[in-house]
Amino acid sequence: MAQRALAINPRWPGLVAAGLVLALTLGTLAAVAWRAEWGGGLGPADWAAIRFTLVQALISALISVALAIPVARALARRRFVGRGMLITLLGAPFLLPVIVAVVGLLAVFGRGGVLNVTLIWLGLPPVSIFGFHGVVLAHVFFNLPLAIRLILQGWLAIPAERFRLAASLNASVGQLLEWPMLRAVVPGAFLVIFLICLTSFAVALTLGGGPRATTVELAIYQALRFDFDLGRAALLACVQFGLCVIAATVVWRITGRDAMGAGLDRVVQRWDLRGAWLDYLMMGAVSLFLLLPLGMVVARGATGLFAMPDTVWMAALRSILVAFGSAVLCVAMALALALRGGRMVAVIGALPLAASGLVVGTGAFLIVFPFVNPVDLALLVTMLVNATLALPFALRAIAPEAQSITVDFGRLGASLGLRGWSWLRIVVLPRLRRPLGFSAGLAAALSMGDLGVITLFAGQEKATLPLAMYRLMGSYQMEAAAGAALLLLVLSFALFWVCDWGGRGRAEM
Repeated sequence: MAQRALAINPRWPGLVAAGLVLALTLGTLAAVAWRAEWGGGLGPADWAAIRFTLVQALISALISVALAIPVARALARRRFVGRGMLITLLGAPFLLPVIVAVVGLLAVFGRGGVLNVTLIWLGLPPVSIFGFHGVVLAHVFFNLPLAIRLILQGWLAIPAERFRLAASLNASVGQLLEWPMLRAVVPGAFLVIFLICLTSFAVALTLGGGPRATTVELAIYQALRFDFDLGRAALLACVQFGLCVIAATVVWRITGRDAMGAGLDRVVQRWDLRGAWLDYLMMGAVSLFLLLPLGMVVARGATGLFAMPDTVWMAALRSILVAFGSAVLCVAMALALALRGGRMVAVIGALPLAASGLVVGTGAFLIVFPFVNPVDLALLVTMLVNATLALPFALRAIAPEAQSITVDFGRLGASLGLRGWSWLRIVVLPRLRRPLGFSAGLAAALSMGDLGVITLFAGQEKATLPLAMYRLMGSYQMEAAAGAALLLLVLSFALFWVCDWGGRGRAEM
């Protein structure tokens, strides 16, 4: 009977989605490797890029997690007005386009930023944000909120009964409850952030880029864009793919589970609330670090909106179209894979985490080159790559709910003869509106701010908003770039909010 229930899900869409993901990840990597003329292996600059990538990812993940632990503990222990809003705002950098965040960080830590102005006023020498420390600073800015949210969920998952047990035993909450939870949650959070930092491109492109501050992804870009050395690019892509696979495997194996039992959803009562000033100090300092760059983007961009050239508005329209197509394709692939289920689907859905967006785009262009001018397909390939790279996040949101629907309603649907489109329309889609809306918004926001494949092949007439903004920064039109940053910020959050609100609103009808 269970097999009959599972059979009501359409199977062929999952096969099509899996084939598309394999073609856009392993297939494009194979295309680059096939066309490459392999030389003498990795040179000194390549090994330097590998070392820099590993070191900056390690340091960035360590700092992000180390800062996130006390902040997550403070948010879990304290109740105050605006706590929910603060938690929501702390998640904003994850959706923030990288190039916009760089503008905000430059406004605070750059040559003419708030920090250097203050240092000069105090008679101290200014500091530079460019180089290794700038790359680490930007990665901490992006990943600290993610680490806080992951660790905070672990703290909030500790049942009230365990705190009561600790109180009755007069035991230390830290040793009995918090330390076991951290051992289960922190390794996974650390390795996820480490994996994200391994594939860094836009941060290193804008804040690094020198011989001693080049990531593997940036080295791939330089090999393709400036040298068109497919052999070196393919070799570096294989190295990066191997590093990401190793990190993803470690994440899969090391993430632990808390086996102390469940609770009864009672309200947690804490008696270990000493050191309130330290909790509020940590929350205030991290909030200032994360929200000040956002405020600077808004403040400087408000005047820069009137200095933008007309080409920026056309680039914004192209970005919206690419983001919409990416969101639709990403959600469709995630839904098809989630309904098919199985361990192999989970592995295929995680492949984009180990793929290089630049190599995926290059491989796709090499495949279509004999048939059409690749430049004409720049926006289409960008849409496909963005949808594929956002797939792991969408699949993680949709798959658990889809499997629950099959388990809960599969037998009933089979007995009523619901299969295929009827099963999707009547049973599945109404119950997946929330995760579908969230996933579409996330994919659209990530695509809106992507500065990856489009940098390789787009001309002036094909530029998206992030690329147009990057070019304004490169020509030192900083006021116009600030206006473009504000426009990109508003559009990214608007797309996410519309999709997420649409899913939640329809789900409540």
